[in-house]
Amino acid sequence: MSDPGDFETFDSGTGGGDDRSPGEAVADDATDDFEEVSATPVGADRGIGTLSASEGLVISESADDTRLCAYVTVDNRSAVRIGSYLLAPYPDEELLFCRIVALEYVQEFRTDDATEIHARRAMRRSGIDEEDYKFMATLEPVAVLYTDAEAQSLSEARAATQRDAGELKRRMPDRVPKPETVVRRAADSAEIKTGLKIPEEGVFVGHLSVGGETVRTAAEPPTIDYRLTDDYGAGDPLVFRHTLVAGGTGSGKTHAAKNVLRQYLAEDRRYPVDDGREVAPAVVQFDPQDEYAQMHDDNPALDASAERRLEREGIAHGGVEDTTAFVPTVGDATYAAAHHGAEQVAFTIPFGMVRSNPWLIAGSDLNDNQYGALRYLLNRFFDARGRDGGTYAAFMSFLDDPSLREELDESGRVHEATFDAVKRRAYGFGDVFDGDARPITDLVGQFVRPGGLTTVPTYHINDSRAATTVVLAVASLLVDQKLSNDPDYPRIEETPLILGMDEAHTFLTAADSVQARKVIGKFAEAAKQGRKERLGLFLVTQDPQDVADPIFKQVNTTVVLNLGDEDAISAVNIPSNLEGKVPYMETGQMVVYSPDNSEPVELTGLSACVTRHGE
Repeated sequence: MSDPGDFETFDSGTGGGDDRSPGEAVADDATDDFEEVSATPVGADRGIGTLSASEGLVISESADDTRLCAYVTVDNRSAVRIGSYLLAPYPDEELLFCRIVALEYVQEFRTDDATEIHARRAMRRSGIDEEDYKFMATLEPVAVLYTDAEAQSLSEARAATQRDAGELKRRMPDRVPKPETVVRRAADSAEIKTGLKIPEEGVFVGHLSVGGETVRTAAEPPTIDYRLTDDYGAGDPLVFRHTLVAGGTGSGKTHAAKNVLRQYLAEDRRYPVDDGREVAPAVVQFDPQDEYAQMHDDNPALDASAERRLEREGIAHGGVEDTTAFVPTVGDATYAAAHHGAEQVAFTIPFGMVRSNPWLIAGSDLNDNQYGALRYLLNRFFDARGRDGGTYAAFMSFLDDPSLREELDESGRVHEATFDAVKRRAYGFGDVFDGDARPITDLVGQFVRPGGLTTVPTYHINDSRAATTVVLAVASLLVDQKLSNDPDYPRIEETPLILGMDEAHTFLTAADSVQARKVIGKFAEAAKQGRKERLGLFLVTQDPQDVADPIFKQVNTTVVLNLGDEDAISAVNIPSNLEGKVPYMETGQMVVYSPDNSEPVELTGLSACVTRHGE
């Protein structure tokens, strides 16, 4: 029995009313009606395939109505990936920059290949005959690339963009390309950066990638660097519009955060301030795991060749000599720092800071009525002792006075039950305030240093409430001074400040308590005023869903590494096409969503930290 797949194709004759011999008919028709065409075109192929109009070719204002597909030739099929960037030229030398969003095999002929015979034949041979199938790439139009140099040819325009990247521009897709237009991979850095709206200059974050593989070009270096706008001439520096780095345990978020923060501490990094000067930023990093003080030291894993590569790409590297660990003195907690060489300065929180921030000793379940009573008691206490004349121990003795409780109850100022509730909530802060070290308010000039990195480790503090109070007290001091019209510490007001907070969900959580509401309100206002006051929040977290929404909404740049929790992935609010990739990203892979900087992109971070990291 013959194999159904082995039938020969043969000519059955001309038929019909033609009375010429078959040979004459074929010869005459070939001469009269048909042009001789070779089955194998002469010359080298260009690109990876052509645009197809078989299902329609549409560019529309509505993404649902847009239809743009390319036929990919057999030799190119194994190399294309979802997310790859392609270019389709228009006749007048403009370019349509696209991204592959779907790949599909379609049957070339109307046959059913889902049969026992076809399956067993495929199982007995090596490989398949791809010419029996069409391989279609569905494209998403991203931008039209064009140049103002009307007289230049496309090749000349490309050369011009290499000399001056500003000549190549982008606009929204507003034209449909012609059918059978040859599409090619986007392989030029200027084309890709312009298509994705990536700035040429700025703060380095990582290298552009697709599906975890770094995008490479024929240039040197072959990678495409992704940078955040950091120049007022190109728009507000994004550092003052706030950054969130989110990633699970082992995703590399601290590694990535260190690499980005190191760029802000580069020697030539400067921002203009109100008096006309350009001032280096100060970085203050709250550090629950005590990892960031290591930025003082070089990374011994970076050899000379790696350093040269970083220098060629303009990536700051090496330890930051001006790094100081400000260590809070809390009770009998001791701090050991064999893992870094940064200077250490001990400090304490003076109880006087509570006068302007009563919520620091407002327990998590203190209600609004009780909070009002606390404020009244604090004001009365400090009025009797002067602005900074009271200590926590003195305040607790003040509350222990039974005549005070009776007086306030009889006068109707504070009910005795409310007084007792306030007193209970105020207990337990003895280790936090007025320790055996200099007050942080006396150390502001050392704490905020232009071009310097200050870390505040809390790993040595076993009491989580005490650690949280320390962080919020110091952070509030910085924020209050930045927002004040009459600051007590001009150094804070005059210095561009990046306020970093690791495990941000611990300190800026959404909760229904007086303390949480006061903290969130303060930091939300700081975030809104960040651009004007040169204050940038740099938040690092593994639980972005727990960061309070009023603060989250002010974040312009979101860097997402591997996250396995569905709630966390949903909270970062990145485009759906990238959202599905997040759980599968390897260490160091990330998605950057920064609408004012670029299209959403995948990146691969540096494999080695630019400063010391780890043990």
